[in-house]
Amino acid sequence: MPSYLDELYAHQEWADAEHWRALEGYPLALADKAIRERLHHIHLVQHAFLWITGPRIEAFVNRKLEGFSAMCELKQYAREGLSRLAEFVHSLEPAQAEAIIDVIWFHPPAKISIAQALTQAAMHSHYHRGQNATRLRELGGVPPTTDFIVWLHQGRPSAEWT
Repeated sequence: MPSYLDELYAHQEWADAEHWRALEGYPLALADKAIRERLHHIHLVQHAFLWITGPRIEAFVNRKLEGFSAMCELKQYAREGLSRLAEFVHSLEPAQAEAIIDVIWFHPPAKISIAQALTQAAMHSHYHRGQNATRLRELGGVPPTTDFIVWLHQGRPSAEWT
């Protein structure tokens, strides 16, 4: 049986893919500055939490939105981060998940467990997906339903990115 974090991260990847497909299917959406900036923020933060909870072999790269020449590059960045997060979460041993880390972008640094940091990262993404769903509706599009319970009810489908 998967851990709760495994479920959160499988749901997150599915929900992110559902949103990307909906946004790509409505041309005004990816042309919208607020949506583009939030997509970038969502995926940059996912990468940051992977870095802060992982082994930190190299320095974190704060990629700017302007550094992506097309939205398909940001989408690929998203997919790579989500895949690496899922692998990391799946490999976590219970004792490792309870290790305390310093979240250095707070001053003073927040001292929380790796499990708490990963929970925060998933909740953060969910929050911003909701904002993008609202903006998509304002633009005349139809946002997907990506509630955790819907994902469970549908049998925990895998992410479909295309």
